[in-house]
Amino acid sequence: MRRAKILFRNEAAGLLTQHDDGTFSFRYFDEWVADTSRPDISLTLPKETKEFHSKYLFPFFYHLLPEGSNREVICQFYRMDSDDYFGLLLKVGSQDCIGAIQVMNVETS
Repeated sequence: MRRAKILFRNEAAGLLTQHDDGTFSFRYFDEWVADTSRPDISLTLPKETKEFHSKYLFPFFYHLLPEGSNREVICQFYRMDSDDYFGLLLKVGSQDCIGAIQVMNVETS
């Protein structure tokens, strides 16, 4: 299992998880949901207390990934599979993400 803390404008909004079976889940932190001034991070992930589940990386997060030759260069540099979308998101999401989102690796034991 791999996890990533999702930040919106440098504030922790939720937790994205890739489970061992390859599925994904996203859940907002309770504090984020309780604060009415904090927005949804995406129209497809409305601010709710429920956990969202998907067989694939959620489109919102997938579209944060680099494309084409940029993806190839990054994958070669880090020696990673270009189909490891979650791994790629962890590599580029903390420093080179588009917009107000950052993706920070959460070490699991």
